Amino acid sequence: MATKHLPHTVDELCEPGLSVYTRALREGRIHNSAAEPAPCLVDLGLLQPSRDDLQWLHPTASALALPRLLRSIESRARTPRRRELRLSAAFEPFASLDLRIGSGADTPSITVLDGLARINSAIDRAMNEATEEFLAVQPGGTRPPETLAEVFPRDQAILSRGCRMRTLYQHTTRHSLPVLAYYEQLDGDTEARTLDEVTERLFVFDRTVAFIPASKDRSVALELRHPALVEYFATTFWRLWRLATPMWPQAAPQPSEGGITTRQRAIAGLLVEGLTDAEIADRLGMNIRTARVHIAKLAATLGSNSRAQLGYLIGQSGLLNHQS
Repeated sequence: MATKHLPHTVDELCEPGLSVYTRALREGRIHNSAAEPAPCLVDLGLLQPSRDDLQWLHPTASALALPRLLRSIESRARTPRRRELRLSAAFEPFASLDLRIGSGADTPSITVLDGLARINSAIDRAMNEATEEFLAVQPGGTRPPETLAEVFPRDQAILSRGCRMRTLYQHTTRHSLPVLAYYEQLDGDTEARTLDEVTERLFVFDRTVAFIPASKDRSVALELRHPALVEYFATTFWRLWRLATPMWPQAAPQPSEGGITTRQRAIAGLLVEGLTDAEIADRLGMNIRTARVHIAKLAATLGSNSRAQLGYLIGQSGLLNHQS
């Protein structure tokens, strides 16, 4: 008599599910009948019906499945942190089996890094192994002097080995004296550019390994060594780089048209989208007080007396037509 499959949460994979998923990863596919003890695998997206023959199911690589399942947990605002940790731990044994899905036995996978100590250790190891380039996206505004002092030795070490370093910040960083002083001390091939908005934090080394956050508080990260994923992030970086404004070593001036600065133009676009002051500050990497100062200056320039009128005047002014 078959054992009845009991419903369970995403972070508590059942024994039949673990067994069937492991077999599917090892063999590359599994027959529908063999997967019947674990219907949860299809519900969770860990098994996908074959396009050619619906009697067979193909496993989703854990390198792709884990981030998606983590996001589903994170989207539930009150979900305890321990559920994420249990799910990450459950997926670790599958990393080596992912090698059977893809181009061959040399295809790397992902590693879930839990805790700042483990994250920093993995990043330090990647920096020590890098021989060509270090690409970084650093969201937010200014960085504390103590943080810059902590990372300076390892950044200088990678530059001293002949690697190039390219960093993307948000425009608010252009006026950060600690960051500018940090770059003045660095010796080597380093450049920095800025955008109104950037992606979440990203590190890419030699197009062989990348690091991205896996939780909002950045206490969990993913170390990616799959060539397709790393290439994707590196390509994304360079496309953003071409759109960005040089900050170091030669800072490009930020033009002001009609008394409206580039930063105020970015704020205008977000105001039209209906974002609140707090949301605008978060998107542009500034504190809410600074955001409100810029909104007030924008309103004064356009002659607005209310928030609703400001949105209307922005649209009528053609201000956003100047955005690239």
